[in-house]
Amino acid sequence: MSYEWFIGLRYLKAKRKQTFISLITIISVLGVAIGVTALIVVLAVMTGAQEDIKRKIVGANPHIVMTAFGDMGPQATARALEMANAVEGVISARPYIFNQVIVTSSEKVAGAVIRGVDQTQEASTMDLGGFMLEGSLASLGDEYAMEIVEPDEFGETMKVRRAGIVLGKELAALLGVHAESPVTVLSPMGKLTPGGMTPTSREFYVAGIFRAGMYEFDSGLALISLKEAQRLLNMDQNVSGVEVKVDDVYNAPRIADLIRQKAGLTFAVRDWQEMNKNLFYALALEKTVIGLILILIIFVAAFNIVSTLIMVVLEKTKDIAILKAMGASRGSIMKIFFLEGLTIGGAGIAMGMVGGIALCQLLQRYQFIKLPQDVYNLDKLPVSMEAADVAMVCAAALAVTVLAALYPAWSASRVDPAEAIRYE
Repeated sequence: MSYEWFIGLRYLKAKRKQTFISLITIISVLGVAIGVTALIVVLAVMTGAQEDIKRKIVGANPHIVMTAFGDMGPQATARALEMANAVEGVISARPYIFNQVIVTSSEKVAGAVIRGVDQTQEASTMDLGGFMLEGSLASLGDEYAMEIVEPDEFGETMKVRRAGIVLGKELAALLGVHAESPVTVLSPMGKLTPGGMTPTSREFYVAGIFRAGMYEFDSGLALISLKEAQRLLNMDQNVSGVEVKVDDVYNAPRIADLIRQKAGLTFAVRDWQEMNKNLFYALALEKTVIGLILILIIFVAAFNIVSTLIMVVLEKTKDIAILKAMGASRGSIMKIFFLEGLTIGGAGIAMGMVGGIALCQLLQRYQFIKLPQDVYNLDKLPVSMEAADVAMVCAAALAVTVLAALYPAWSASRVDPAEAIRYE
């Protein structure tokens, strides 16, 4: 151990007459520790919220969407499917239909977005299966159509086959329906008659209910089979586009670029991040702003470090003069007090890092902070620690500590030995 380290550590051990300085030192350490702990926990919660929202968006939406600039007929659909499946990283691709409709029950009416999906393929391009509360997406197939006996216009009974429809939880609650309840879907894209455009409608039964956890999906999304959507919307063999599922959702932008290169100007290709970039930008901005606000706690602790070191310099003026008289250089004196400040900050950073990681693990394991699910669409506080966030917090705290220790250390190095011991 160098003598600078030795002297700096001895100055941290207060004597009886220096108890006040020791108390300020402890407060400085605790201030840095609290600031680091708060930053780690808050950033972990913000990261957890971002991941939760991303999981819900990816679960209710395809990873990549391909749409034609004109009509998406069978030939264009086949070409889009061929392009998508030829790109490495693509798990599956299938056509889909997307349009706005009106859904009615025996009691209520609600607007919704209808999504026609191809259930003939084994690999789904959406992960809604994990959000299902009742039923399953497989029940949208023709083989699961329900036969219902109802009277005809002449009062005689007849059997009617109704296809299945999957509704969001909030949409089902608004309509007052549950599993196997009948609903009617009305499409504004009807048939052209001499009297004008006549809306078309089809009868369905509720084959499943899902809860994605985002109100916009749960209250406004309904799924039916692709064939039923084509019949309802009078689209013949046309579709709205092709949806693609990839092996890594965070690699979707790169895969979308590869598909875009193959598609040229024939198709518009968008990935899930591009389609929700405003939301993710707002979340990232919120995380940054909250982090900058909370780092002020560390700046407050840094002022305590400055005041502590200045008081130590004033207390040790005679010692500094003696050290200089014995041959200590200005650099050595500056190093003594700089290392003392660095020790205070380092102790606070270490305590804060341990406390932050421990608190995050407790929140993850025991989930003792509950949230009102009807307000936040979450029943517990989402926590997800990232090594980069922890390292960034510790690095920022260390930088603030270094800056705080510079001025007192420089001030100590400027002490004149002759002036300091003149009246001793």
